[in-house]
Amino acid sequence: MIFPIKQRRWVYISLSILSLCLAITITPARASLQVPTTSTLNVSVSTSQPSNWLEQGRKLYHSGRFAEAVTIWQTAAQQYHSQGDRLNEALSLSYLSLAQQELNQWQVAQQSIEQSLKLLQTSIPSADAILWAQAVNTKANLQLHTGKAETALESWQQAQKFYEQAGDTMGSLGSQINQAQALQTLGFYRRSKQQLETLTQKLGAMPDNEIKVSGLRSLGLALQIIGDSSKSQQILEQSLAIARQISAQPQLSSILIGLGQTAVDLQDPEAALDYFEQAQLLATNPSDRLQARLAQFKLFLNYDKLEFATPLVPQLLQQFRELPPSHTSLYAATNFVATLNHQSNSEQILPLKDLAQLMAVTVQSAQQIQDTQAEAHALNQWGKLYQRTQQLSQAQELTQKSLNIARQLQANDIIAQSAWQVGQLYKQQGDRSKAISAYTEAVNALKALRGDLVAINPDVQFSFRTSVEPVYRELVDLLLENQPSQAELIQARELIEALQIAELDNFFREACLDRTQQIDRVDPTATVIYPIILPDRLTVILSKAGQPLRSYVTHKSQAEIEQTLDNFLVALNPVSDSKDRDRLSQQIYGWLIRPESAEQAFIDTKTLVFVLDGRLRNIPIAALFDGKQYLIEKYAVALSPGLQLMATRSLHQNHISAIVGGISQSRTGFSALPAVESEVKQISKAVSSRVLLNQEFTSQALAERVKSSSAGIVHLATHGQFSSRLEDTFLLTWDGQVNVKELSELLKNRGSDPSKAIELLVLSACDTAAGDDRAVLGLAGLAVKSGARSTIATLWPVKDRAAAMLMTRFYDQLRQPKITKAEALRQAQISLIRQTDFHEPFFWSGFVLIGNWI
Repeated sequence: MIFPIKQRRWVYISLSILSLCLAITITPARASLQVPTTSTLNVSVSTSQPSNWLEQGRKLYHSGRFAEAVTIWQTAAQQYHSQGDRLNEALSLSYLSLAQQELNQWQVAQQSIEQSLKLLQTSIPSADAILWAQAVNTKANLQLHTGKAETALESWQQAQKFYEQAGDTMGSLGSQINQAQALQTLGFYRRSKQQLETLTQKLGAMPDNEIKVSGLRSLGLALQIIGDSSKSQQILEQSLAIARQISAQPQLSSILIGLGQTAVDLQDPEAALDYFEQAQLLATNPSDRLQARLAQFKLFLNYDKLEFATPLVPQLLQQFRELPPSHTSLYAATNFVATLNHQSNSEQILPLKDLAQLMAVTVQSAQQIQDTQAEAHALNQWGKLYQRTQQLSQAQELTQKSLNIARQLQANDIIAQSAWQVGQLYKQQGDRSKAISAYTEAVNALKALRGDLVAINPDVQFSFRTSVEPVYRELVDLLLENQPSQAELIQARELIEALQIAELDNFFREACLDRTQQIDRVDPTATVIYPIILPDRLTVILSKAGQPLRSYVTHKSQAEIEQTLDNFLVALNPVSDSKDRDRLSQQIYGWLIRPESAEQAFIDTKTLVFVLDGRLRNIPIAALFDGKQYLIEKYAVALSPGLQLMATRSLHQNHISAIVGGISQSRTGFSALPAVESEVKQISKAVSSRVLLNQEFTSQALAERVKSSSAGIVHLATHGQFSSRLEDTFLLTWDGQVNVKELSELLKNRGSDPSKAIELLVLSACDTAAGDDRAVLGLAGLAVKSGARSTIATLWPVKDRAAAMLMTRFYDQLRQPKITKAEALRQAQISLIRQTDFHEPFFWSGFVLIGNWI
């Protein structure tokens, strides 16, 4: 079956998926590597009781019935306390904290684990190391989920020692995998990768057995979550091969599902389908069989293969009916309906009334097992079904119930989705004020989730482009209707900034950006321009220090605006018709600049700073044409992914020094860049430099040079690519590709002292991914996350000689007193326009300055 290539959906990594896949020591449902059992803990649980509370709770926990597990383990803790059995009481409390964490009951989970640890410390000083390991591991998981990654790392290191003391090799390895996740959360990607590679070697040296299979599987899932899909695939395949060799039948389906998801990430739907089909065939329990079939169903829909998705529906419905209510089965049903709610043609697959009936049963089952999170998610999807049929009162009632439950749970992931839906319903009913209030609550919930990787629950397949970005955009649209007030303009501007941050968080799969002061308050000669593409218009907000915000509107459809932008990009090619290029350029200039220019709004403005939206990010703003001059001939131009992200210190021209690295020779399939050698030499003459060329330009050498040097500029002339996909954003060094996360960590290798930050990062010879309408996202992400105050890069590959010429002139300008980085780049670009053969915009306008322009 041939699948057409289709852009991958961006899915926010959630808190729950981290607990299921990475904190492997505490996750019975998906990664049973170190699930505590009475046998492995060597604990004497009394079997003379009417029931074995610990074992009952474990069974409920394994089946996803967390609320029931909480009740059982609370009873166990109370009964063991009354019997004076402190060891089993401590164990019950540790288990209890796990279940409470699954229900997002963070405060009581904290109380339970603290009580468990206190018992171990005061009442059972001779407790087995394995029991200490389990309790400390539970504590670490809680710390990670409540934003304390550094203390979580320390706790997992402590748990590792306890496991090693107890002779539990797999417990030790599991703790180390969790440490790698904590390192990721703290931003130490190279350390995390090194730790995972070491773990791979340790697991490889172990004898083939079920424990090794589980360890490799968990490691593969960890690598998948952090974005290393290729390595994840390799490790999961190794786990699968061993599982087949030793006949570890129960683990096969979960490994195959993991491989299928990795294949989806790698945009290989044929392989993904094969893995999901195998998983379904080999599943030894109904839950795995359901997950495998559901994964196939979603894959078919994502690739518009309705004819293959539809026959799976009766089988899925039968499985939903047959499975006893559990967290897993309830989320699977909600996932199924959420997937169809995203399809405009879902009635061809299943009538909406049947979907509504499924959600009604799911809500009832959730109430039965006291799974309030699942109930809230199901109510939200049920309300969405009524919204689709324009039964707005029923939709409002159900969605409001979902929102009320979410508020009680303080579950921001559900609040974000339900409040958004409530806002849409008010908007449909013409109540603008209540709609804005609901949308604002949704946005605030999304902002609150930043520390939890903007935790849109993956079990119901919320994606950034369909369920996060629209919340911001629809609220901006509401605020900018008719004649917006000053307060509404301010809120709209803040929302666009927040959306930029959310996009970058999503790109890096973590909350990675910290705000600083508003830089437009620092430079009174700059005017900041926010063009916002809305469905039926382009609205531009202007911000200048000390003045009220202004706005103006061009009434054109989003499709027409984007088509014009795409046509302009094509027309920039030197072989294209220059008259066509100038016409398109003047049209875009008219949208962004001319309305306010006519009103003399840019008097005293030296620099125009653009916070670009959507497809506008791919456009070389400097090349916009007013009929006589390019924009760059009148103003310095800078780009920003959000002014609140920018630092304010300027470069000290008297102390300019640089680290200059590059590759001129062909390397690992990449073509030679012969002009790089002369570029590096010319820059070295212009500014004091330490050079790393070809064989010397390794990632380790660059890291050491950045750490040991106080140079304010890092200039890298080598192949690289920027993309909206984290996996496809990299820089080439002599020893291989360095991904954007590793590169950002490497460049921040001087510690946390702001005075030592890199002032200017220059990326020469890099490219943006062809055909990717959000490729500049990778460039903006590196620009911000590297800690560099400013970044210069190119939107497309520029002729070697032109690049070398422009860069040399840029550095000559940069040495002049009291010149800003934006002005230095402007003068270099003007010199190419007026003094060389490279006067066409293609040769000079692709160079952009991102970040601090001062």
